[in-house]
This record gives sequence, structure tokens and C-alpha cells, in this order.
Amino acid sequence: MPYYSDDLIEQVRSANDIVNVISDYVRLQKKGSTHFGLCPFHNEKTPSFSVSQGKQMYYCFGCGAGGNVITFLMQYENYTFQEALQALAQRAGIELPKQEMSDKARQEADRRARVLEVNKTAAKYFYAQLRMEQGQNAMQYFEKRGLAPETLKKFGLGYANKFSDDLYRYLRKQGYEDELLKDSGLVTIDERGGRDKFWNRVIYPIMDVNNRVIGFGGRVMGEGEPKYLNSPETIIFDKSRNLYGLNFARSSRKHYILLCEGYMDVIALHQAGFNNAVASLGTSFTPGHANLLKRYTKEVYCTFDSDDAGIKAALRAIPLLKEAGITAKIVKMQPYKDPDEFIKNEGADAYQKCIDNAQNSFLFEVEVIEREYDLRDPESKTAFYHAVAQRILEFDEEIERNNYIEAIAGKYHTGFENLRNLVAHQGTRAGLTRESRHLKSGISEKKKKEDGMKQSQKIMLTWLIEEPQLFAQISPYLGPEDFTEELYRRAADLVFSQYQEGRLNPAGIVSMFTEEEQQREIAALFNARLKEVVTPAEREKALWETVIRLKENSINYRSKHLQPSDMEGLQALIADKKGLQKLRGQKHV
Repeated sequence: MPYYSDDLIEQVRSANDIVNVISDYVRLQKKGSTHFGLCPFHNEKTPSFSVSQGKQMYYCFGCGAGGNVITFLMQYENYTFQEALQALAQRAGIELPKQEMSDKARQEADRRARVLEVNKTAAKYFYAQLRMEQGQNAMQYFEKRGLAPETLKKFGLGYANKFSDDLYRYLRKQGYEDELLKDSGLVTIDERGGRDKFWNRVIYPIMDVNNRVIGFGGRVMGEGEPKYLNSPETIIFDKSRNLYGLNFARSSRKHYILLCEGYMDVIALHQAGFNNAVASLGTSFTPGHANLLKRYTKEVYCTFDSDDAGIKAALRAIPLLKEAGITAKIVKMQPYKDPDEFIKNEGADAYQKCIDNAQNSFLFEVEVIEREYDLRDPESKTAFYHAVAQRILEFDEEIERNNYIEAIAGKYHTGFENLRNLVAHQGTRAGLTRESRHLKSGISEKKKKEDGMKQSQKIMLTWLIEEPQLFAQISPYLGPEDFTEELYRRAADLVFSQYQEGRLNPAGIVSMFTEEEQQREIAALFNARLKEVVTPAEREKALWETVIRLKENSINYRSKHLQPSDMEGLQALIADKKGLQKLRGQKHV
């Protein structure tokens, strides 16, 4: 992984105007000094995705996605930081130097390469074991499951011998040291020696989108617990950011992807000609999975098991897919449990018909809600309609609400006007406003609102970024140390330092934070919604109310954490209290 200096990163970032870059992905319309469009990171009908040319930042007021032009490519294209920087450098005609890696980066890259090498060697070993005498039972298992030889080869399926140190001894003979084998997750090392993670199991190698083996899944042969076992998280394997079968599905020409629960479902579907099937890796479907799928498709068909566990899995996946801007549909396979069982009994053509008739995800959710009520009982039936009306309120646009009212009224034989009136009544009772509506994820914006002090700190930082002349007014009273949230204080330090150096650059600050969640938070700090004020006097009053609120909070915070022996801190605290009292008198706040 190449190392690039902060100056070079800033050169590449500043050479790519964020409005021009994002316009290649999102249709933007200018409103005042800001551009708005539909957020590419969650499903919405009313634009809440803002792009500021002045700040060179984007921020979604709906889902909170935000950052600079580099983080946008990382989020949208699922690029690493280096890949995003290289793409932007190429776009701007900047040649990135082929620099030597830092010692730490070189060591990490070497370690990753060595672990990949161990996994590749293990995969070949498992593949060979399946075809030997000791692998006969495992081969019979796959044959009973109806897998053809070409399918076994395509997915690299194998077998882990029944001896618990078989792979360990083999890898040691290949020259791999204990510490490396431990890093691979294939072996546990203790005082007794090495023990294999997988033994007496059929093996499913897990590959990344570049067809590199990054982990394994194994199903026990005969009795034993756990029935299914997966590689632990390693330096090359992150369950929440990889999907089984995506290395094949990514090149499918179909416009949608089939999302399954397990390895065998994926394999059975591919064998039947559905080469666009993927599955999560022994973990619940995550936002990382949804964002990964977003890179390859706009439609996902959930083909989970028909049992209660499968229904729960679908209900978890639907809002995550919607948040990522993906349309979700449900493939219904009753009376069969899963795609593998369905195809064995009915064939590929019948399964294609299930796909063609896939159910709208919201109507599926309504069907699940229906199970909680007895529709033969008038009171329970009324409660069901109230529950559905509450869910319909999650849609922002009236036309979309009306479409679902019409569909549900038709299915459950209640009048359109009756249900529409109930929805309107529910909205009035709930005090329905844009602030209190539920997001697609089911989390209300009201619940998402942070406490007032955090919001005040955000507002002040946004104010300082948008109106740099305020620094001269507030700096005698307020400094970075008065921002009591740790991340906010770090951001305030950078903002105040940039101001003193005469170069405010909020987009550059985002690049100084390496974690995605931190970058989102920093973007939010510089994009707080400022209250609209009519007169200069109202604006002045709001500003000083915020300054005083932050100073009061800072004094209270330091008072609680002050050590008795800290005389210097005590003197500073007394001085600040006097200064605050004087400021209140001056501003009459």
C-alpha cells in the first residue's frame, strides 16, 4: 500500500471539484449556494443530499452520510482510500509518485500477502483431500446434494480430514511458521501445539471479488457442534464486507442479485443457471453488505428460508437495503424451505417464475404484521389497520402513500377512503412533521436527534466555517477546549488552527480522520442546520446564546473533572466564571 503525504492528498482532493465529481453519479440542482439531489446512500423521494462547493463537502440530512470528494468515492464505489485517491489523481491528470512504503505499511502488506498465500495453499489441500480415499464420505455428501463435478470445481469445494492437526502438519511442512498460521485463522496454537480450526468437515472456500481465497466455511460430517463453522475475522477477512458468491455474481448480466442465507443455496442456484446469487457469511446481513451490493446492482431479491428464522432475516435485510438505495423484493418458495429444495423438486423454470412474481417488500412486511392479529375479530382487525396505517406514514410522498393505501385496501377489502382517513388521523395524532416522521430504517428522526449540547457544539462549528469573520468576535471568550465532546474538540483544534493560519479548509480536515464513522461525524459538524433568523439582531442574539451555552457547559464539565491539586486549572476556572458573568451582562443574555 503506497504512502502519500498529506500535501499530496490535499493536492489531489483540491484538484477535483466535488460538485463536478458527484454530478457524474447524482443529478444535482443548485439552490442558493448549495446543490441538492437524491441521496445515493439511502432510498428517498425528496432530496436531502447536499453538496457545498464552498466547503467542498457533501452531507445527507436524511441518513447522515457525509465527507469530502475522497470519502464519496470510497462510499459510493466501495474503494479503499488508496483506490479513491488514485482514481481522483487520474481524473485530474496528476501522476502519483511510486513511493516506497513506510516500514509499517510494507510489513502489513507482506503479512496480508503471506496470509493469502497460506489460504490458497490450504484451499488446494482441502480440494485434493476431497478426491482422496479419506474424502469419500464428503464426496458422497456433495453428490447426494446433487452437485455436479463442474460445480465442485467452480466453487473449489473440499474436505478437512478427521484428524485435528492434519492441515497444521501439512502447512508446517510447506515452511509456514506458527505465528503466520495463527494470523490466518486456520490454526489455534497453544502449549500442546497446533490444532486445526476445520477438521472432519466439508469445506467451502470463501473468495473476494478478485477470486482470492480470504476465508473458509465448513459443515461438520455426521454429528457435531457447531454444524456450520466459519473462519474468524483476520487481516484479510471481514464478514460484514464480503458476500459468498459475489466473485461470480458481479459479472452476471442480470439487473438484479439474489440474496440467500447459506452456501448451498448459492451453489444450487448457480448450478441451475442463476449465477447472480450471493449469501452473507455466517452473520446477519449488515449495512456493509448493502453498500457492497449497491456497487453492482439497484435491485436485490431476497430468497431466504421460508421458516421463522428466514422471515426475521428478510425483515432485517429490507430496511438496510432501502437505506443503501436498493429496491428489495421477496421471492416466495412455499411449500419448500429454501432455493435448493425448491429447484430439486420444481426445477429452474419454476424458480424463475417465483422471481418474476417476487413480492414488494413493504407488502411482505404487512403480511408479517398480519400474523400478529386475528382478522376474524373486529377489535383485532381494527388494531391491524392502525398498525398498517402507522407504517404507511413512513413514506414521505403523498402519492407513494396513496399507492400503498390503494394496494392494501384492495387486498384486505377495506375502502380506500377509509384507510386514507385513518392514515391521516394517525399522522395528526402523532403530530406528523418532517422532524417526527420515521425514516425508512424505522428509526424516527426524533430519536436520532442528539442532546442539545452536542447540537450546540455542532452549530458553532458550522457557523465558524460558514462565517469566518465570527472568529474575531468569539475567540476572546471561546476556544477549542470549550468543546467537551472529544471528537468535536479535535475538530475545533484544527478549525481554530486553520483560521489562525488564514486557510479555512473543512474538506481537508475530513481527510485527517481515518475511520469512516469519524469522517461522517466530522462532516456532520460542519453541516448543522442553522436556525433561520429574520433580523441581524436575532442573529446576534442566537450567536451569543450559543457562545454562553457552550461556555457554561465547559465550566461545569471542568468543575466535575478538576483535580484538587490543580491550582492552575482552578484559577483558569475562576477567571472563566468571571468572564462568563461579564459576557452575560454585556449581551443581556
